[in-house]
Amino acid sequence: MSSIISVKNLTKTYDNGFQALRNLSLEIEEGEIIALLGPNGAGKTTLISAICGLLSVPKNTITVGGFDVSVDYRNSRSLIGLVPQEITIEPFETVKNAVSFSRGLFGKSRNNAYIDQLLKDLSLYDKKDDKNMTLSGGMKRRIMIAKALSHEPRILFLDEPTAGVDVELRKDMWEVVAKLRETGVTVILTTHYIEEAEEIADRVGVINKGELLLIEGKNELMQRMGSKNLTIELQSPATEIPSSLSHYNLTLSDDGLRLNYHYDVRAQKTGIVDLLSELRKASFRLRDLQTSQSSLEEIFVNLVRD
Repeated sequence: MSSIISVKNLTKTYDNGFQALRNLSLEIEEGEIIALLGPNGAGKTTLISAICGLLSVPKNTITVGGFDVSVDYRNSRSLIGLVPQEITIEPFETVKNAVSFSRGLFGKSRNNAYIDQLLKDLSLYDKKDDKNMTLSGGMKRRIMIAKALSHEPRILFLDEPTAGVDVELRKDMWEVVAKLRETGVTVILTTHYIEEAEEIADRVGVINKGELLLIEGKNELMQRMGSKNLTIELQSPATEIPSSLSHYNLTLSDDGLRLNYHYDVRAQKTGIVDLLSELRKASFRLRDLQTSQSSLEEIFVNLVRD
């Protein structure tokens, strides 16, 4: 696949001297879903604003669909749907009219069938004739998503789209994202719900202090940086770990009924077979074995902390 978004050596410094982005480079392929993770103030929203042409950037720094955002803003912006963190909709307009108006702003001809289906996908159709001001915060967030998709963009930015909204909206929105993926739309989202990134993203990027620490396939990232834990349940409590097992990375639970063994998922040999053999030699009687792998959240926290 070809890159639909290209960012090269982007640095953004505001008038007060704050450097929001530092020499950041990024290639996003058409049709993929990318999750951008980072703490508050990391530069995620600044990066999105720059790509969408809302901030001034030097020439030849950002291209969208082959268009330089600093030179050909109109064409590059027409490819993008943006759902910002802030809810900004016309309070006295009806839902359907507001979404249709957004479509018209991009020069798209009227398409009632498309707008109606979009409202149905976001559970807004029964509210289509209601004024925006009468709706709940969750419904207003749905309208923002519908407006961003009204002109059938090839790229969709979701900046903290599910912050403070109900579980039903989150479910509806991810179903819409799944449908967009099927049609080849590129989706870039920032989120504090890391389990969402773990569930839906193809690649994960981690931003901290304006720098892109990494961007990598989700599965490859978890395989490369994750660790696994083997929990060994004992039939009777142990008081200590014998010295013969000291070379294993073992910890004993407070009640003495569980041994925890941490091992590297990248290692050719995990050492589990040898460990179980030595446990039997040490007269440990096992009840059960359970394995677990570090989550994307744990990897993210460790990266930002480091």
